[in-house]
Amino acid sequence: QVQLVESGGGSVQSGGSLRLSCAASAYTYSNYSMGWFRQAPGKEREGVAGISDDGSTSYADFVEGRFTISQDNAKNTLYLQMNSLQPEVTAMYYCAEVDATWNTGWDRCYEYTYWGQGTQVTVSS
Repeated sequence: QVQLVESGGGSVQSGGSLRLSCAASAYTYSNYSMGWFRQAPGKEREGVAGISDDGSTSYADFVEGRFTISQDNAKNTLYLQMNSLQPEVTAMYYCAEVDATWNTGWDRCYEYTYWGQGTQVTVSS
């Protein structure tokens, strides 16, 4: 069983930065893919960024180069560096993990087996 714990969220002003972390207790297989999702009140959960088992990365269009997903395998930790933050990114952010890789797409919630509890990101103008 994989446990994911997010941290690093908080409240920042427009233009600020945050670095989210997702610590995994363990992985069931040596190959795995991970993603960051967000969910704002009243909206569906949507993909922000994904990193596959081969290290390739994918981003939602709205990221526009402002976010970077990365991982430290030695620390079993996934990161999301978020720069130039604007109020519209305010949401709960979740990390998720799936063994091996996705079947249809990195941004599909149903692709993932394990989810963290989320960390809140609030950006004020």
